[in-house]
Amino acid sequence: MTKVSQPHENQHEPKHRHPEREHDLHRNPHDLPDYLQRLEGSEREAWQKPDEVVSELGLRPGNVAAEAGAGPGYFSLRLARAVGPEGHVFAADVEPRMLEALCERLVAARIGNVTPVLSLAGDPLLPPSSCDLALIVNSFHHFPDGKGYLRRLQRALKPGGRIVNIDFFEGELAVGPSPEHKLSRDAFLRMATEAGLALESEKTFLPYQYFLILRPR
Repeated sequence: MTKVSQPHENQHEPKHRHPEREHDLHRNPHDLPDYLQRLEGSEREAWQKPDEVVSELGLRPGNVAAEAGAGPGYFSLRLARAVGPEGHVFAADVEPRMLEALCERLVAARIGNVTPVLSLAGDPLLPPSSCDLALIVNSFHHFPDGKGYLRRLQRALKPGGRIVNIDFFEGELAVGPSPEHKLSRDAFLRMATEAGLALESEKTFLPYQYFLILRPR
C-alpha cells in the first residue's frame, strides 16, 4: 500500500531501496509527493498494464467494485470509469494522506462514483454484501493477517462476487519491493484456500506479477 486497508501497498510500489527509517508504519515513504509521482508515472504503466487489467476484470456498467489498498486511486479511477455513473467504487486505504491524494484526483477528474474508505489494518470496513468485485493490487503482502483480511473482504461480496489479487513474483525484479517483503503466488493461494476461497482463473500477461481471480467456496 501504500498500504491500504492494511498496513496496505503500498501497494503499487515501484522498486525502491530507501532505508526503513524513510517509511512510515505502513511502509509509505515520508516524501509522499515524490512517491506518488513514481506510482503514477508512465514507467509503471508500461509494466502494470492498468487498462488491460481492468478490461480483464469483466466489470459491467452498474457493477459495484472495491479496491483494497487503493492508495491515490491508480486503479480506483479506472474502475469508476469501467462501472460507469450507475455503478460505484469503494476505495479503501489505511493511510489518510493517500485518501487525501485520492480525493484531489477525484475532484480534478470530476468523478463522483467513488467513496474513499479509511480502513483498519485488518479490516477494509466495506459495506456487507455490497460488491461484485474486490481488487487488491501490490498490497496484500502488507496485510498483517492476510487470511483474516480475506475472510473479512469476503463479507463485502455479493453472491457470486469475486476477489482479485495481483502481486509481485518472488525474487529480485526490476520493479516492486525487495524479495523479503513479497508473498509468493503459492503462499498466497494456500492462505486463500484456508480463508475459504477457490481459484477460478489466472491471467498471465503481466511481466512481474501474478493475477489471480478467486471466488468463495
